[in-house]
Amino acid sequence: MYAEERQQEILRRARADGRVDVVALAEAFGITSETVRRDLTVLERSGLIRRVHGGAIPVERLSFEPALAARDAVMTTEKERIAKAALAELPKDGAVIIDAGTTTGRFAAVLPPDRELTVIVNSPPLATMLAVRPNLNVILLGGRVRGKTLATVDDWALRPLRNLYVDVAFMGTNGASPERGLTTPDIAEAAVKQAMIAAARRAVVLADHTKVGNDYLARFGALADIDVLITDTGLDDGLCAEIEAAGPRVVRA
Repeated sequence: MYAEERQQEILRRARADGRVDVVALAEAFGITSETVRRDLTVLERSGLIRRVHGGAIPVERLSFEPALAARDAVMTTEKERIAKAALAELPKDGAVIIDAGTTTGRFAAVLPPDRELTVIVNSPPLATMLAVRPNLNVILLGGRVRGKTLATVDDWALRPLRNLYVDVAFMGTNGASPERGLTTPDIAEAAVKQAMIAAARRAVVLADHTKVGNDYLARFGALADIDVLITDTGLDDGLCAEIEAAGPRVVRA
């Protein structure tokens, strides 16, 4: 087993059991405790676990939300493939919403120059990046800017969405599961995400496979509320089938 595969299995066990123990992992994988600690260090630096005495706890069990920079450094190749695959869902013209997030940010970066689009965002960095493009009319939703995600939230973001109707909303999520639907750690962001989906004819979620099967504090939609989930090839067949049975078409890029 390669180190990356072992680390993904450690993360899976941590999420399933609520915590993992260094000694038990060493015995299970037939490796040294020091190797396990190195794996845990890699996962912690990626913002996926928090080290505790003798083991580790997944960040969602601590209501901990990794900062934007930490999340942007994880699953970069997969996020780039997802972003390119999402271009197939882009209308030829019209209006779209692009939610704040690291995968949606990569999608925004690859928007083609030959589409005349109105792009509505709730991320000042995305607005700054897109506003210089002559083919795009960029609208930035106002509101309080969350430091963790640099997303605008609260009533100043919600009010304009009540009067908008776009062709497609390209959404990010922290969790997507058949049981709980789409979830995120912050209640204010969940409210904006829910309003974005309601303001769109179609909703497309961009999420790497490590998000699928996870649940967080605030629910902002059911899987039936979205049309397409674009993820990567790391999503296993069984979970893919469960997701599709709940409503959306799944694309594994």
